[in-house]
Amino acid sequence: MKKLALICLVLLIALQLKAQDYTPTASNLKQRVWFNDARFGLFIHWGPFSIPGSGEWVMNERKLNVHNYTNLKDFFNPVEFNAEQWVSMAKNAGMKYITLITRHHDGFSMWDTKYSDFNIMNTPYKKDIVKMMAYECHKQGIKLYLYYSLLDWRREDYPHKTGRTGQNSGRTGKGDYASYLQFMKNQLTELLTNYGEIGGIWFDGHWDQTEPEGSKDRTSRIDWKYNEIYGLIHKLQPQCMIGNNHHLTPFAGEDFQMFERDLPGENKSGLSFQKASDKLPLETCETISNSWGYNLSDTYYKSNKELVHMLVKAASLGSNLLLNIGPMPSGKIQPEFQDRLAGLGDWLKIYGESIYGTKAGFIKPQAWGSITQNSNKIYIHIVDGKTTTIDLENVPVKKIKKAYLLKDKSIVNYTFKKSKLSITTTLNSAEPDQVIVLEIG
Repeated sequence: MKKLALICLVLLIALQLKAQDYTPTASNLKQRVWFNDARFGLFIHWGPFSIPGSGEWVMNERKLNVHNYTNLKDFFNPVEFNAEQWVSMAKNAGMKYITLITRHHDGFSMWDTKYSDFNIMNTPYKKDIVKMMAYECHKQGIKLYLYYSLLDWRREDYPHKTGRTGQNSGRTGKGDYASYLQFMKNQLTELLTNYGEIGGIWFDGHWDQTEPEGSKDRTSRIDWKYNEIYGLIHKLQPQCMIGNNHHLTPFAGEDFQMFERDLPGENKSGLSFQKASDKLPLETCETISNSWGYNLSDTYYKSNKELVHMLVKAASLGSNLLLNIGPMPSGKIQPEFQDRLAGLGDWLKIYGESIYGTKAGFIKPQAWGSITQNSNKIYIHIVDGKTTTIDLENVPVKKIKKAYLLKDKSIVNYTFKKSKLSITTTLNSAEPDQVIVLEIG
């Protein structure tokens, strides 16, 4: 009996190791390169949760039960939604991809799904949001990524008893993960079959089954069976990238690593204790206001200068910036969001080459600013509005051909000797970022 048990254990470990083996396809690696060069995307948090105007966690925070929350679908009629305008806005902002909420923690599906009645087709609107966004993204040359929640505050089969959230929704069952897993597989199959090429799947909610971020042991209370979920995605669309907002070191099968409201390595939000991967593309997601979903009480909007600095610093750390908007329940995008995105687009028309297709600088961000670079240029971003002289040591180049301001190509004075660089430039404090280009040899 002991021998049989040992054999079973060995076989189980072997199967687990085999399941964790993941060799990305050539098309997936190509998608990673594209993603890493894109540097800038739009995050969209939108759904019936926008109706109360208290953000996307309103069901959990107000302790709303399933019956009462479900009534929101009868009020969701976004007649001002215009996919063409939304995608055009992102494109004009210099964004290369859109990550759209397809199903958040409240369980509402923004597409015509066969596996849940709580979906957009059972609202007064009766139109497939994902379909319209996919069509416009493909038409306008914007990559579409899809956010999908791993947890659900409504479904009885989700293992809610062991979850950290959704404990006041009135569910009485114990959950049935086998049933819930099949539900997720069915929905992911729809999303990856009916809407053309998808750039990636953005998972969220793993943390519901762990101790809080920063805890010594954040082992999940359930086996999510990611080998099955990830395997399905890579089978349906091999190029499709997978990211999981679990706030942990990337798991086997994942293609990019994200940081929530944090730049890699900073952990100012108390969510991202994990180290930045040196193997996968990186992404940080942040808000323009203080909220993800539409929030009537949130009247703070980051300035264009703050947003430029955020984008620059992300790029200088080798990370994309996924910048969020939370549209109104009508489908209208607040003018404050539109203005900020237009401002970033204007800035990128001039300075885009210092962001797109660059890698992290050879030094970490400094008080005066930071550095991005590519194979033949180094971009020095001065963002503090007061620095006119910069001295850098151990510059990893043999020769600097010339130095100039990116904005107007005016010459910048410098000396370079024994890997030590000294730059002197005039100050323009009105600019959110004064970019100096070093052409290197």
